[in-house]
Amino acid sequence: QLGDGTSLDRIFPVSVTGLTSSMTTLTAGSSHTCGLTEAGAVKCWGKNFDGQIGDGGTTDRRSPVNVVGLTSGAVSVGAGSNHTCAVTATGGVRCWGNNSDGQLGDGGTTDRRAPVDVVGLAEGVISVAVGTNYSCAVTVTGGVQCWGINSDGQLGDGTTTDRRSPVQVSGISSGITLVVAGARHTCMLTDAGGVKCWGDNSDGQLGDGTILGRRAPVDVTGLTSGVTAITAGSSHTCAITTAGGVRCWGNNSDGQLGDSTITDRRSAVDVTGLSSGVTLVAAGSNHTCALTAAGGAQCWGQNSLRQIGDGTTTDRRVPAEVVGYSTN
Repeated sequence: QLGDGTSLDRIFPVSVTGLTSSMTTLTAGSSHTCGLTEAGAVKCWGKNFDGQIGDGGTTDRRSPVNVVGLTSGAVSVGAGSNHTCAVTATGGVRCWGNNSDGQLGDGGTTDRRAPVDVVGLAEGVISVAVGTNYSCAVTVTGGVQCWGINSDGQLGDGTTTDRRSPVQVSGISSGITLVVAGARHTCMLTDAGGVKCWGDNSDGQLGDGTILGRRAPVDVTGLTSGVTAITAGSSHTCAITTAGGVRCWGNNSDGQLGDSTITDRRSAVDVTGLSSGVTLVAAGSNHTCALTAAGGAQCWGQNSLRQIGDGTTTDRRVPAEVVGYSTN
């Protein structure tokens, strides 16, 4: 899934084979990775046992391959546990890979080795977010629709009924600019800079001060405005504020909240040392990374698989510099 043509774990960052420039987006699932080029081509690599690479087969790929039918014109891509979705130039959504819970949105539960159209979303979508066996999309009107597994209310329709095609998130028909998906919880960013979440809340990942699961959106305490971006890990969530600081909440078993502790947090806490200057934040399963305006990258949380990139396998409770990475 590192895409360097090998299956060797890496302590430090390595270049992805054949992708030296022109990439606009990268997204990582459990064991596969996908990218979007400036020309709108979707390329994927890594494990492919459910067809999540989208090249028509189930052979693992150690370097990027083209996704069938998406060699140009895509505008957004998201990788989930074992499935992937993309938004086309016309605003349609196409998904591929594992479909055991209807997460491909084609009305069935058959795995797909190449992209299929999501029912009812042939146009009008601007971005997708993909979690563990479910998917969500933001429409041009600012609404959110989700489909797939719903055991924890992660689809946000007020029920726990799995859906094989998209349903509207309760009470949300406009005003949303971004949606992100964790393992079993979902969050969205409003055009007013507020954050709302729903789904599993066993570790406080909804940020509403409780550990009560929610089947419909609730406000994140203290973040009803002033947020510019959000990201969701397995059971934690993070946000960038207008000041460029990072705040996180939820599971903290490996230090993924970055507040120097391993205490779970039911509402947002500041990440140590990152009160300003952050331009992007991305959460993995149990670790988090941020890009700074100075061109560096810092990561924190679980590091057993060298995912922090600091040359060690020591978990980090506060941000550590990624060795050898700079955009300058």
